[in-house]
Amino acid sequence: MTVPGRRSSTFTRLLRHGFTDPSGAERLLDLPELAALRGDPVLLDALGATADPDLALRGLVRLVEAQPETERSTLTTTLLSAKPFRDRLLGVLGASEALADHLARHPGDWETLVTYEAADLHPGVTEFERGLAEATDPVSLRVAYRRCLLGIAARDVCGTTDVAQTAAELADLATATLRAALALARAAEPADAAQCRLAVIAMGKCGGHELNYVSDVDVIFVGEPVEGADEAKALQAATRLASHLMRICSETTVEGTIWPVDANLRPEGRNGPLVRTLSSHLAYYQRWAKTWEFQALLKARPVAGDPELGSAYVDAVSPMVWQAAERENFVTDVQAMRRRVVDNIPVAQVDRELKLGPGGLRDVEFAVQLLQLVHGRSDATLHSGSTLDALAALAAGGYVGRADAAQLDEAYRFLRAMEHRIQLYRLRRTHLVPEGDEDLRRLGRSLGLRTDPVAELNKEWRRHASVVRRLHEKIFYRPLLDAVAQLAPGEIRLSPKAAGQRLEALGYADPAAALRHLEALASGVSRKAAIQRTLLPVLLGWFADSADPDAGLLGFRKVSDALGKTPWYLRLLRDEGAAAENLARVLSAGRLAPDLLLRAPEAVAILGDPEGLKPRGRDHLEQEVLAAVGRADDAEQGVAAARGVRRRELFRTAAADLIDAYGTEDSPRTSDPGALVDRVGQAVTDLNAATIAGALRAAVRAEWGDELPTRFAVIGMGRFGGHELGYGSDADVLFVHEPRPGVDDQEAAKAANRVVTEMRRLLQLPTTDPPLLIDADLRPEGRSGPMVRTLASYQAYYRRWSLVWESQALLRAAPMAGDPELGQRFIELVDPLRYPAEGLGEDAVREIRRLKARMESERLPRGADPTLHAKLGRGGLSDVEWTVQLLQMRHGWAEPGLRTTRTRAALSAAHAAGLIATEEAQTLDEAWVLATRVRNAVMLVRGRPGDTFPSEPRELAAVGRYLGYGPGHVGEMVDDYRRITRRARAVVDELFYGA
Repeated sequence: MTVPGRRSSTFTRLLRHGFTDPSGAERLLDLPELAALRGDPVLLDALGATADPDLALRGLVRLVEAQPETERSTLTTTLLSAKPFRDRLLGVLGASEALADHLARHPGDWETLVTYEAADLHPGVTEFERGLAEATDPVSLRVAYRRCLLGIAARDVCGTTDVAQTAAELADLATATLRAALALARAAEPADAAQCRLAVIAMGKCGGHELNYVSDVDVIFVGEPVEGADEAKALQAATRLASHLMRICSETTVEGTIWPVDANLRPEGRNGPLVRTLSSHLAYYQRWAKTWEFQALLKARPVAGDPELGSAYVDAVSPMVWQAAERENFVTDVQAMRRRVVDNIPVAQVDRELKLGPGGLRDVEFAVQLLQLVHGRSDATLHSGSTLDALAALAAGGYVGRADAAQLDEAYRFLRAMEHRIQLYRLRRTHLVPEGDEDLRRLGRSLGLRTDPVAELNKEWRRHASVVRRLHEKIFYRPLLDAVAQLAPGEIRLSPKAAGQRLEALGYADPAAALRHLEALASGVSRKAAIQRTLLPVLLGWFADSADPDAGLLGFRKVSDALGKTPWYLRLLRDEGAAAENLARVLSAGRLAPDLLLRAPEAVAILGDPEGLKPRGRDHLEQEVLAAVGRADDAEQGVAAARGVRRRELFRTAAADLIDAYGTEDSPRTSDPGALVDRVGQAVTDLNAATIAGALRAAVRAEWGDELPTRFAVIGMGRFGGHELGYGSDADVLFVHEPRPGVDDQEAAKAANRVVTEMRRLLQLPTTDPPLLIDADLRPEGRSGPMVRTLASYQAYYRRWSLVWESQALLRAAPMAGDPELGQRFIELVDPLRYPAEGLGEDAVREIRRLKARMESERLPRGADPTLHAKLGRGGLSDVEWTVQLLQMRHGWAEPGLRTTRTRAALSAAHAAGLIATEEAQTLDEAWVLATRVRNAVMLVRGRPGDTFPSEPRELAAVGRYLGYGPGHVGEMVDDYRRITRRARAVVDELFYGA
């Protein structure tokens, strides 16, 4: 008798044997049905060895209760006397609630687990066909299928078969099931069967002999008429048979379903005919098939129906599979496929996704298949549908490092075992790791993790996923280095031909040059070469992910040549996680940033500092520039230092822009393109203003010392005044001066003109740094007028002669350098002109519209596509800016928010004031931001300014990548640009032209 409050000895033993509900287990063990088993210690030991002892005991009780009275003792006696049977039965009951349900419904099926002949240990298709032979309809086929599945699961959970053998058995059972289903369909439609030959080709995991417990079985159907039959009618008959086969396997009956049969990998997918002739398949593959379809055909295997027709199909498509890597868009297709897989995972599930998540099963399968396609064209040993067999063949041939292959093999087996056990529990198709502790505990125990199953499982899963994530791309690149490096004895290297093939498949246009760069960087026994060999596999992957891998690798070699002897450079790339990826993104995204970096390679240090990519403010830059000018021996040296600061800051701005636009492994790409545009505009404006301030100080110091005989200010105009400069923009300015007391007007004017001339000369001197062009054409009287005027002269001119376009130009006027008080007085002078009291008169509005219309017809370059010109084209910068500026001149006097030099701020203020509807404001803003980004992208990619999309394919692809369009999507980018700017033009027609 148990003393109240004290646990029974049975309770304690149950806890010790892994039961989580010992009280419930005690009650079950006390049931009269288990009287014969209760006292035997072997039962508890066997239950404790299962994945879930509570589940196993509940399943056992249900099975015993379901036995006829006369058979119950046979089961219990066999259970106690035969250890192999006990382990198999309880192992299945403790791992699979679904198979426990099956045994409760079909209580005699336990007998299939009692005896194992040698053949039973590794059954093949023949044995499974025998097991399904008595099925006469879909229901009995399901029962027979589950009976066979019991044996596979028992061998799996007891460790008789490993994960690869289990997957192969499941594929063989699927093959036998498809054959049985086809036989049932033929028996039901004998007239159809007589008219046609039908072959069933397994694809995917079934074709690769590596099926899951619950998975769609992917197939393709091939049909031919029998001799003398009409082809069209024969294909109709074959289609009815194929459809019937699919229903037999897929439909839900009283015994549930087997698995869905999925024929969507066929030509044209679900839009194409279910059954085609062999010649129709071949015609499609020769003409229309995409790269992913050839990748899928890697696993094609005839499994049911006419064996001769099935073999003929595989023999015919196989050569096309192994030529797929020579197709024109192979690389971009492969990159796009990989991205599409990751992008389609719901965010909430990405951390639990075993198959498609980062470091998941698909990463291994994808990497192996890609290497098979690249190297299988010249090496038939790689022609395998099984992932693990193909991985072993890749290692044996030197296409993958042996240590890497061994680690991937181990990780893949562990992840597949997890997937199997997750699906086995309820026989449901899922790839999500469960969240509940009870489920995780059962899963961990089923994989042999018994001390702390949940913690151990999470640790092992993360470890293996991390291995896959680290290796899945590196295995493409590491053998490329071995091909040019000294190898240990016995190691196999890629041949130059194989290395070239791989580089070509990864997007390198000049594989021979790429190999030369790799050899220069990584060969030898120095510590530098050893670090490069560690870095390059990852860097090559990042380069290959860009639009121009060759440029990235060449740039890296140049930077490495320049900095190779400095101790910090390689250490920075090796130890600062973000630095190497940031450098790879910057070097392979276009010409501007690498050109800026190569003029002073030490700026690479910016990429490793978390704060290094943030733009420096105007005050900070001006202080640095003026200090550098002050230290210089003469004006030229001083401005050279200022331009050096500008070059470094341009690189910082471009690098930050590219890294945010592309995204990195640790930080996704910026989702707000407007913020990127604003940051670039502000940063370039600040550094140009600081550079001009430095040039002004240098010019004054050289001739006048500390003080010029006249007060002098530089007023920013256009994009400069609007804080909206791009990488290739000139600095539009006005110069204003005011003689100091006691200084002759003529002397003051002469000094001011000499300063302007000297500033422009210094900023355009030929050096390694980019020039800063100063444009003063917006001054009164344009190029015919004096370069510099006094404040009084500006006042007299604007009062008497000013035209409406000059008032409009002054909307962007803002002091940028020189005497701040004089600059402010200039702004006070022009405010009444740009924000006229009571707004613009109708005559002035008509004049602005006339000028805009004339500009559209005259200034667009000849031959330019008006729908794609970012500045002057339909819905481009000019359209949006003139519309906003008209609102500013009409309403700025009454709405303080409109008194700004910035386009987006003015547009936002107009919306806040109710002058423009929300949707229209958003449309104009979106178009302006996009057009600005196109111009920035063109400068970043080509290294020179441009207002239209480049025509050269690689440059166009690089612009697309900057704008967020993946490989192969440049057409979509151009379409989106036209659509967005077309909508903006409709708003412009209404708001600006009053249409």
